[in-house]
Amino acid sequence: MRTRVGLALVCALGLAVAPGINAYARSKRADQARQFQKPLTGDEKILQALNRLTWGPRPGDVREVKSVGLKKWIDRQLHPENVVENPMLEEKLKTLDTLTMSGAELVRNYPTPQMVRQMVNGQLPFPADPDRKLMLTKLMEKFEQRQAKGGDAAAAPGPANGKALSDLFPPAEVRSLRQGSPQQRLAAFLALPREKQDDAIGAMPQGLRQGLLAIAAPDLRRRIEMANGPQQMVARDLYEGKLLRAIYSNRQLDDVLTDFWFNHFNVYLDKGADRYLVTEYERDVIRPHVLGKFKELLEATAKSPAMLFYLDNWQSVGPVGAQAQGKKNARGLNENYGRELLELHTLGVDGGYTQTDVTEAARCFTGWTIRQPQRGGEFFFNGRVHDEGEKIVLGVRISAGGGMSDGEKVLDLVAHHPSTAHFISQQLAIRFVADEPPASLVDRMAETFRKTDGDLRAVMKTMLESREFFSQGAWRSKLKSPLEVVASAVRASGGEVDYAFPLANQVAQLGQPLYRKQEPTGYANFSREWLNSGGLLARMNFAVQLADNKVPGVKVDAPAAGIALGSPEFQKR
Repeated sequence: MRTRVGLALVCALGLAVAPGINAYARSKRADQARQFQKPLTGDEKILQALNRLTWGPRPGDVREVKSVGLKKWIDRQLHPENVVENPMLEEKLKTLDTLTMSGAELVRNYPTPQMVRQMVNGQLPFPADPDRKLMLTKLMEKFEQRQAKGGDAAAAPGPANGKALSDLFPPAEVRSLRQGSPQQRLAAFLALPREKQDDAIGAMPQGLRQGLLAIAAPDLRRRIEMANGPQQMVARDLYEGKLLRAIYSNRQLDDVLTDFWFNHFNVYLDKGADRYLVTEYERDVIRPHVLGKFKELLEATAKSPAMLFYLDNWQSVGPVGAQAQGKKNARGLNENYGRELLELHTLGVDGGYTQTDVTEAARCFTGWTIRQPQRGGEFFFNGRVHDEGEKIVLGVRISAGGGMSDGEKVLDLVAHHPSTAHFISQQLAIRFVADEPPASLVDRMAETFRKTDGDLRAVMKTMLESREFFSQGAWRSKLKSPLEVVASAVRASGGEVDYAFPLANQVAQLGQPLYRKQEPTGYANFSREWLNSGGLLARMNFAVQLADNKVPGVKVDAPAAGIALGSPEFQKR
């Protein structure tokens, strides 16, 4: 009982990695500024670093930081290329093959039913793997049969050839598959020949399939999931990959920053073609740039098909391009990207821009588009629909006839704007220090941003070497987000994850469905966004389930779950 209650409080109140609720009372005190001048003790500094720069300390992490030295440990995290990755993580990620694919490869290997029909009709190429081609062909047959009977061809496939288990197998085999514990049903399934296994997967009711997922080996689990619809695998792999990295990666700061910058440059997974574009976006656009130059990160997002599709800039055209389309369904100037570029990505809402600047910036990005977005397309500049007229953005004249360089000039302009240096520094300080970070710290970070041409590693270093970061004002000043709750609880309890998708469901139930923040703001860095009675109760329920080993796919170390973080026992484990 002590273990269950202790872990429940840890998760529900956000105390496993130091964040707590008492910060809200402290923030109202008259001596708030003085709190940021009061230093932490040596052990508190270590826990503060582990709390903010990782997804939560694991048993033994405090001892490890002490042995390396706090300053050296932070320097290693600031240089993830020098940190040897956890081989266990690399092994677990191997099964999630979509994480290494391009958008076009995802479309071919994990298509929607409509795309499979196009493959059958010769409009799209089949995957090179003959087994994958055969599997997709069979799925198409099931979709066509459902449609012929008046059903929804886009829905998840039902029984193979319209038949139930009883139509395909002898009664004794059907009883074995339907009755008994999940382990007994799995044993009965594995006793079938391989060709019969595929038929059984197709004929199983949805509930029976789901019951096998948590206990099946990764390769079998993938076969079962594929029967629910190949296109779903792209999102499932993203969810699992995110949780596995958070829990197992040795490059913790790199992963925390990837999450921060994805939210800063948010895109929405469920918007059309983005279901196939987000994987590349996080892997190739966000992650490689989180400790590089801000301008390089900004330009990479501006040219990303995921961002262009999400904010509709791929359809934005100048007046000549609009006239060329004729009157019917003609497209025109779209200001979505121009607005979010200034308001959310760079200057900030109070950064000194006007609506005219939004419109002029949008004109500069006409023609920045995507080649065949529904097929996992790539960025290209279409000069035929670009607005070649003169523009004035933030008081700077951009001459006529600049083509693609118009947009690049805007990116350079806003990346070096003083408001951007302050806004980016403030957002980082809110995420890593406090909801209301000291203005003096933000100013010093902004000065580093300007002096180093937007070097994000240098800005982070300024923050991490500050007295404010290791102060009583920052200590326990943040309430964890749902993702932090789930990842930190598993890490703190020494949990082993075989199947991470149920954890992703837990994050969604706590209010943060991964990759599914529809608004361009991304998920909030402010603790107050997660503080409500319903959310705290849900955290408590999750904690109890985790401590009792009732979260599918996860096994926790019960003794570790009952040890207080920072205690000698926790450090030794």
